[in-house]
Amino acid sequence: MAIQHFPLKLVSRRMLAPTVGHYVFVRGDDQPLDFIPGQFIQVHFQYADGTPTKRSYSLATIHDHALGPGEGVEIAVSYVTGGAATALFEGLSEGDNVDASGPFGRFCLMPADSNRRYLMIGTGTGVTPYRAMLPQLETQIRQRGVQVVLLFGARTPEELLYGDEFRAFANKHPQNFRFVPCLSRELPAADSAHAHDDVRHGYVQQFLAEFTPDAAHDIAYLCGNPNMVDACFESLKGYGLPVPQIRREKYVSSK
Repeated sequence: MAIQHFPLKLVSRRMLAPTVGHYVFVRGDDQPLDFIPGQFIQVHFQYADGTPTKRSYSLATIHDHALGPGEGVEIAVSYVTGGAATALFEGLSEGDNVDASGPFGRFCLMPADSNRRYLMIGTGTGVTPYRAMLPQLETQIRQRGVQVVLLFGARTPEELLYGDEFRAFANKHPQNFRFVPCLSRELPAADSAHAHDDVRHGYVQQFLAEFTPDAAHDIAYLCGNPNMVDACFESLKGYGLPVPQIRREKYVSSK
């Protein structure tokens, strides 16, 4: 898939969490941005002194067909206090353009995968690629009965990005898809909108043992905070998973 350079025009935005926005763009050149779920784009801009820079954002678009012109290009943007990229995104109005390139990356489901289970582990906006993968996972569930566990780390229930969508997918596929929020600071109240039967109190890496990673059956995906990715990578190797069965993408906060 060829890497392209293109303008993106803002269509809408909403807050996913107190410091994370969901942005919907369309390509300003009336071309499609087709991509493989798990890939990312880069947004190019300049610092105040004119120095060029760029930031990477995983594509969140629910991807279940070949995307055509005018279809949404969706990303999740974490706001960093004092950040230049944050200022760029917070200052956008509907109809404004940003400069982008892509798609990039190989953090994707592979056509030759024959594993019985995916262990998908993410923190913060690191769950964005998993949202884009949901249609592919649904196809694999239907065609080969694959099992999926999504361990999602956040501090509070309000920071479970796309949590309602993952929960709905789990309810639709109760035998094959398990959504396990891991909340490090506070659990949801039993009567709150965020209440969930399968929740843990702590960090995702604390609960890997509960799911008994198995080199014979599992492929793992790690995406998000670098410390989490490194800790889970070492733990999974300790369970015997070979490195090719542990697919990683680190999200580094940058101003």
